[in-house]
Amino acid sequence: MLDVRPLQEPDRAPLTAIYLACLLAAFADEPLAGESFTVLFQAGLPDPTESLVGLAVAGRRPLPPTRLLGSGALTLDPFLLRTAAVGAAWRAGRSGATGAVYHAASGAAPLLSGLPLVVTLLDLAPWEMPQAYQRSPAARFGQRLRGQILRDARAVVVPTEASARSARRLLHLRPERLHVVPLAPRPAFRPGGQAPTFVAARERLGLPERYFVYAGRYDARQDLATLLRALARVQAGHEARRTRDVTAPIQLPRVLLVGATPDDRAALARAAAREGVGELLAYAPRLDDRVLAALVVGARAVILPAVSESAGLAAIEAIACGTPVIASAVGGLPEIVGAAGILVEPRDPARLSAALEAAWADDAVHGRLADAAAQRARSDRRTWSDVARDTRRVYAEATMPSREGGWTTPPAEPQGTEPPPLG
Repeated sequence: MLDVRPLQEPDRAPLTAIYLACLLAAFADEPLAGESFTVLFQAGLPDPTESLVGLAVAGRRPLPPTRLLGSGALTLDPFLLRTAAVGAAWRAGRSGATGAVYHAASGAAPLLSGLPLVVTLLDLAPWEMPQAYQRSPAARFGQRLRGQILRDARAVVVPTEASARSARRLLHLRPERLHVVPLAPRPAFRPGGQAPTFVAARERLGLPERYFVYAGRYDARQDLATLLRALARVQAGHEARRTRDVTAPIQLPRVLLVGATPDDRAALARAAAREGVGELLAYAPRLDDRVLAALVVGARAVILPAVSESAGLAAIEAIACGTPVIASAVGGLPEIVGAAGILVEPRDPARLSAALEAAWADDAVHGRLADAAAQRARSDRRTWSDVARDTRRVYAEATMPSREGGWTTPPAEPQGTEPPPLG
């Protein structure tokens, strides 16, 4: 059982939407005999799973639009999903299904549904940054309820070792219930993804030959204020050098910000104007995967200034393109980036400006970073098929009953075998 509502409104939870789309596509591409899915979706919007021909959907259950309740949805959703899960499980049992599991990939999960619960935890910001995400009493209660559901879950899937450590520390999750399942780049970011040439994509947006790309979110998880201050320091350094030597060329960094809404753009433009770096920014709407991949391929580096980042998908995809990454040393980013980029402490404009300047103007430094990224792209061939296979193993473990009627860890699978089919 899966809640696919994030696929219906991807702008509300873009990372979750990418995760679900890629995981379900991988399930559909490599179906298992006897495996079927019940999907929960928002009433009034198209069911996004209807186009997945290879996905065996045994049931579809529409849900009311709880998002209209704002923070109150954090409290209502667990009870609403419990009712939907119990009903769907009853119908599945009547049809002969066995080994049912509920996989919660979004922030919402059912409360006491009676089904083994597997939760994918892609984001720890609500607990790492309570001042931003637990401001109201409703939000605080909802996040406490989410935390309890996570502690009671049969398995919690996290994308990095760092997020596993943080989940244990912040949510007091039992180590044996945590499963690290690394993400993979979308197909367009792999060599041979049939992306358009970056020259055409760059020219369409009016970008110069050299540019940075930022493809993150525009919320409290990101450190865009520090990025603007860092750009101001880079600009001041260039102007100082020009004062000393009027013949010195000035080529200031240009940063392409992808996926900003009109409101995001307006807020960024005001903040950039205060720092005097408005002309260094370019904007693009949410782009097709192939176009974004083409722009990442041609970028000098992908920049990810963050305060909280568990999944690091943008870094994974940049390195898959052979493009270096400049990122904050938070969450899962250090283990993802490694030698293929430069890591700096968050909220430190001086260090970030030095990293930007090095990647922008020092060809030797950039060459070493690009070589490391290219080597990683050649050696790390993880795909969403691998993610799906690992996730199915978590399902199999979560649904194995013990003799006492409880749950136990299954014996290790022989190498090369698939997990048992699920109902």
